[in-house]
Parts: sequence; C-alpha cells; structure tokens
Amino acid sequence: MSTGQFISRCTADAMTLAAAAIAQGHLVAFPTETVYGLGANATQESAVAKIYAAKGRPADHPLIVHIASMDEIGYWADEISEYAIALARNFWPGPMTLICQRSEVAKDFITGGQETVGIRVPDHVVALALLEAAKEIGVLGIAAPSANRFGHVSPTTAQAVREELDQYLSSDDMILDGGPSQVGVESTIIDCTGSNPHILRPGAITQAMIEEVTGLKVTDAQNEIRISGSLENHYAPEATVVLDTTPQSGDGYIAMSDKPTPAGVIRLASPQSVEEYARILYASLRDGDSQKINRICIDQPQGDGLAIAICDRLQRAARGR
Repeated sequence: MSTGQFISRCTADAMTLAAAAIAQGHLVAFPTETVYGLGANATQESAVAKIYAAKGRPADHPLIVHIASMDEIGYWADEISEYAIALARNFWPGPMTLICQRSEVAKDFITGGQETVGIRVPDHVVALALLEAAKEIGVLGIAAPSANRFGHVSPTTAQAVREELDQYLSSDDMILDGGPSQVGVESTIIDCTGSNPHILRPGAITQAMIEEVTGLKVTDAQNEIRISGSLENHYAPEATVVLDTTPQSGDGYIAMSDKPTPAGVIRLASPQSVEEYARILYASLRDGDSQKINRICIDQPQGDGLAIAICDRLQRAARGR
C-alpha cells in the first residue's frame, strides 16, 4: 500500500508544506549531498520514535541532527572545541558530522542515551531550504538517519526511498525528490570531544583535510561512542557481496572502468574515478537486487581519502545482514 506523499517539484511552497509536516510531528524524507535522510523534529520524542519504527532501528542507535547553519551548533552542543569550530567553518555545509558534548536540548531519544550528539549542516539546496523553512516556524533541528530500513543499502534517489520505506510511512509523511545524491556515501563522522579529532566513520572529508584545517593530528578513539552506520554488518543488499574475487557467470560485478567484464557476468557499474565510484555504489547494489542477482563481486578501489570510505562500506556490506 502506497502511503507517503511524493513531491517531485521542490518549490518554495513545497518546502513550506514539508516544514509544517516536520513541525506537526510527521516524517519527511529529503535529499542531501551524501544520501537521502528520513527526517523528524529533533526535539519531539514522538516524532523521532516514528523514524525508529519506519526504519526498524534499535532504540540505542543515535541520530544525527541536521541544522540550517553553524550558528545553531550552540543550541545542540556544549563545550565546543576550537578545532570543531574550525572544521565547521571550513566544511559546512558539507558531508561532515561533528560529535560534541550534548546540550540540555539534545535528549536521550536523539543521542541513544549518550552524553554526546552528532550535528551537521548538509550541502544540498533542498535540504537547506527545508531546514530554513522549518527554522522559521520554530524547528531548530531535524533528526535524520538514512531513509532506508535498518542495515540495508542507503538510498541516493527519491525513488529508492519510495521502494524501501513507502509501506512504513503514513499519508501525512512526505518524500522530497531532489535528484540523485552527489557524494553517494554517508558523512564523515568526527569525534570532537577530546584534545584531538578522531574519525569514527570515514567519508568524503578525509584525514588529510581534517589535519590541514585543524593543525592537529587525527588520533585513535579515546572512548567508544556509538554512531550511525557503525555496525559490523551494514549497507548490505539482498545479494551476497564478495570482495576482490573474480566474478563467475551470472554474478553481478562492480569495478573501475579499466577492469574488463568476464563472459556471462552482469556489469553493474564501471566508475572512472573514486568520486564516481562513491556516487553510484549504492544505486548499483540496488540494481543488482532488482535484477535478482544472487552474488555481487566488487573490486575495492585503491588509495586513501574517499577510497577508504568506500572500502569501509563495502567491507560491512560483505558481512551481510
């Protein structure tokens, strides 16, 4: 049964309607530059509970709060380090989430019962328009994990959200179509609670970029903070994912464009760059499932930076659901 309202033209009026839906406690799936998020008013426990229900997400799994600009960071976080401010100034709006000590506003239902909160300013015109419209009517943050069932492949198009979640949404919920996500893997999550930054989840903002901006070395974790997308088995399609193995006839195959496709193998993606690899990865995994392919062989990209983030997602996907 189809339920959520699908908005394909994200006009100013549509943003006003979507912001009102958020304020009234409904869910709105919206595009960001990384993946599509499933949003709710971050100060409204009953609304946030709908995210967990729609995703089938464990209650102790924290959510990221999306804000319209870095000016709102002090509303959600206390004791914000100087290097966290430097990172925000340089990379927001952008694919980076900062973990800070939470303020009194960030309740247990957002933080998973932890004393920290994840915050980010997304770099997408629709996401920012929604956040601004929501802020104008008193919503100072939208909690939004990826808009998919828990542990599954993150959606990078509105149609993927619809296929994944439509049956779990109500008639008052909305899906905003802002085109395909341009980064394609989730934000870098950086723990900013210690004397040095620490990467909890790799993404498009790399260790080298963090160290250049902060003048600090990225160090190993001092404490175990639970974050989104951190389970050993995550980002997994229905198909079995096998890494760095020669594909056999009938297998799906994802590899850089210079790798040939063996006979009988179904080529799902041939990216020409690491950036393109990230952008099309999740859609290619979903394509494999739609073709009812049982096994997808994937050659991991080489290098550091964004390649590290891609390999992180692939290794979790290979562990299955």
